Amino acid sequence: MAPHRIRVGIDVGGTFTDAVAVDSATLELVAQVKVPTSHHHADGVAHGIVEALDRLLKQVGCAPDDVAFLAHGTTQATNALLEGDVAPVGLLGIGTGPGALPTRRLAGLARLELVPGKRFPLHYAHIPDPGDAAAVRTAVEQVAAAGAEVLVASEPFSVDLPDGEQAVIETARPYGLPMTAAHEITSLYGLRKRTRTAVVNAAILPRMLATADLVDSSITAAGVTAPLMVMRCDGGVMSLDEMRRRPLLTVLSGPAAGVAGALMRERVSEGVFLETGGTSTDISVIRRGKVAVRHATLLGKTSYLSALDVRTVGVGGGSMVRLSGGGGGGVGGAGGGPRRAVHAVGPRSAHIAGLPYACYAEPEELEGARLATASPLDGDPEDYAVLDADGGRFALTMTCAANALGRVPEGDFAACDPAVARAALAPLAEALGTDVAGAATRILDVGVRQVREVVDAMVRDYRLDRDTAVLVGGGGGAASVTPHLAATTGLTGRIAAHSEVISPIGVAMALVREQIERIIPGATQEQILGVRSEAEAAVVAQGAAPAAVEVEVTVDPQTNTVRAIATGATELRTQDRAHRADDAERLSAAAASLKTDPAAVDILAATPAHTVYGTELRRRFRRSRHPVRVLDADGVVRLHAADARIATTTAAQAPEVLAQLIRESTTYGDGGVRAPALRLLLGSRIADLSGVLDAEPLLALARSELRSRAGDEPVVAVLEARA
Repeated sequence: MAPHRIRVGIDVGGTFTDAVAVDSATLELVAQVKVPTSHHHADGVAHGIVEALDRLLKQVGCAPDDVAFLAHGTTQATNALLEGDVAPVGLLGIGTGPGALPTRRLAGLARLELVPGKRFPLHYAHIPDPGDAAAVRTAVEQVAAAGAEVLVASEPFSVDLPDGEQAVIETARPYGLPMTAAHEITSLYGLRKRTRTAVVNAAILPRMLATADLVDSSITAAGVTAPLMVMRCDGGVMSLDEMRRRPLLTVLSGPAAGVAGALMRERVSEGVFLETGGTSTDISVIRRGKVAVRHATLLGKTSYLSALDVRTVGVGGGSMVRLSGGGGGGVGGAGGGPRRAVHAVGPRSAHIAGLPYACYAEPEELEGARLATASPLDGDPEDYAVLDADGGRFALTMTCAANALGRVPEGDFAACDPAVARAALAPLAEALGTDVAGAATRILDVGVRQVREVVDAMVRDYRLDRDTAVLVGGGGGAASVTPHLAATTGLTGRIAAHSEVISPIGVAMALVREQIERIIPGATQEQILGVRSEAEAAVVAQGAAPAAVEVEVTVDPQTNTVRAIATGATELRTQDRAHRADDAERLSAAAASLKTDPAAVDILAATPAHTVYGTELRRRFRRSRHPVRVLDADGVVRLHAADARIATTTAAQAPEVLAQLIRESTTYGDGGVRAPALRLLLGSRIADLSGVLDAEPLLALARSELRSRAGDEPVVAVLEARA
């Protein structure tokens, strides 16, 4: 029986376009399809998107108006920058007197290297007075004559006084070129960085606008009435209109789709997500239920683009084994030659070498297999291991080793007959002077070592709690990396369900997201609440249901930055799952996370959606610690604290109770006065207010969260005193 309503996620990759349908109520995967990405069609990638959607609806048995949510992720913006295929930008700098000097220096952005050997296509013209319409027209005509296809207006301090940039844009509008003002891209100070971010955005604007229009019209023609959303680089989605304004937000969005899938479907609250393809592994962090983001590097320079912090290692499921020792082309080992050793894995993969994986061969094809070494591409070292057999030449890969060791679960996308995998590794094992299991282990040890170095660094960088952190593998090659990494690090690890389509699942389940940043020295309560309200209004304007919006506010006293990140669903999702964990299951999960016996765990508080568990760690000559875990109805740890205080109250009494608790938990030291990290369990939500260090703004934010709640509604406060 087909679900009544579905959420559709489409991931446009370089080779294939994957689409999935997710039941809107249960969030379960109900269908998936794969079609070739239509780069060379007259309608571009839009054709493949519509074809994938059509096949998906037929498979599910749904009509177009049964689509409740439709989003797509694309590598188009990223590829445009990587390939240097961007539009020439006309930069209109504004300023007079001494203020003109830093603006005129922006002409130097034309020296940025777009790709090796090619400079960024930028043409500069200066406008002393933005109110002088004739001067503006002259500047626009100057850059247009030089070849500019899109315009950017930039002026010092426009984040505070945008009138000059807006006046230039209005005067330039009749010329019909796409255009943007620098303050519209980011509201952070720093003229050069702000302008650099804006011109990169502008360079991809014409192509992205053309694609957006084609996709929009094609989806409308297909009869879909749900608004089309686009994947952002920070793990959320945005409306098509917002993408038309800021296409730069789709750059680096490919890895963001996968981590969004891990966050929403796998319900990871603390851990590392590893998306492994055939050639590489993208590694990202989820901390306390949120993806880790940072300002991205574009064209070799830092920008104001907040993107997923993803680090890529050149090891994937198809990465080929490399050998040291012995002679080139042949093999030593048995028979008197020098022993071989696995000294590296990758970066070349079987796909790049144009070779099939040995583990997927038919048994008869491996008859007479002899180990040899080869150079995958001209100029590569001739130390990549291959099998020359009756059926041809085959590559020995990470996937072959994982299957030989039984690391690949039955039914996994990468699974093969383990006996064939072991037969494929037998010649290598002989050359290494070990058995097949030993050879497979050496391959995975060497390959995973590079991944482990990055994972260890990210665990340190984000101070992940190793007691609760999990490794989650996604992508078609997940089984070649994640299980062995878990075994060698001692961390809990698992492969995501339907890992081969985790990216389109992430697109289908992602939340509308908006981030507002302001630099406000000595920000008042009203200013902080104003930034919060702006972020909330932005996601509502893009289709998020007001009742489903959550806003996280951070105030950085060192940089005077007030940041509000709002997320919300485009519909109220009930998540009416068939299974809910019972009391015993939740207690057991809490005890496992706390690494203690269930008998030592207490229930400290509860709401209809969450249960708070805690224990006491007595320490000799030191104050006892009280670690806490908050679990949802599914038995998933949604929040953990190493040492927390718990208080239960009601929405009506909470402001007074919280004021007292914050006073008692505020710390004083060399770092100044620091209010505790506060989180509130409200209904089905966990309101995270931990980004605010000052008591008064913290209480103001808490009151804003409580404002719409019934007076007798239970509220649980989780407070952590700061060191």
